[in-house]
Amino acid sequence: MVTADKQFKPQCQVLRTWASRYHSPMHTLPSPPPQSEQELLLRCDALAGHSLAELAAACGLAVPDNLQRHKGWAGQMLEQLLGADARSLPEPDFTHIGVELKTVPVDALGRPMESTYVCVVPLENGLEARWEETWLRRKLARVLWLPVEADKRIPLGERRIGRAVLWSPSPAQQTLLRQDWEELSERICLGGLEEITARMGTVLQIRPKAANARSRCRSVGAHGETISTHPRGYYLRPAFTRQILLDGD
Repeated sequence: MVTADKQFKPQCQVLRTWASRYHSPMHTLPSPPPQSEQELLLRCDALAGHSLAELAAACGLAVPDNLQRHKGWAGQMLEQLLGADARSLPEPDFTHIGVELKTVPVDALGRPMESTYVCVVPLENGLEARWEETWLRRKLARVLWLPVEADKRIPLGERRIGRAVLWSPSPAQQTLLRQDWEELSERICLGGLEEITARMGTVLQIRPKAANARSRCRSVGAHGETISTHPRGYYLRPAFTRQILLDGD
């Protein structure tokens, strides 16, 4: 089992050299996209164990006082540091090597603190007919998991980056994901979207996903009618992502 001390211990003392290669106070983010998985992992090794304040200083960025008005700040900085280039395109975050980036907020023991958002449930455009055709499966085909300390007792700038794990679903994990997707999709197709709760699904869950409470989309109601509802997203349960981090040790 990976311990918190081990997870957040600096893997190599090359942050300053690495940062100077890609950045300077006169050089703005983002970094150039990595050309291989090995290059991406080397960049992650350079970040492991360092605080958000150290990374921000290396790039000439300011650390916000809190995340209430800067939600996603840490994830966005890490995306740019590592060279994620998909932006809002329907592609993996690192388009050249086909890798998705997921930052995982973890507690003092290195355990994921919340479910991990994967992608939107395509309610308006219709669900895919087969698991193999889903954007969900493609998003999870190759994932770089990057733990970030998120204990609220730790000041934002002092929170550290953990050791990255590059992952693809095992056959057993793929089976669990597919089974959950099929069961949830069947409920939606039969008009049971409003009956779905976050308690459903072994490793995958569907939850509301919207920028604000006024966001709406269309779906199918219990009697086949068109209804207005809140957008939904696919999320991975914390126990599932915790096992991924443990297996990556």
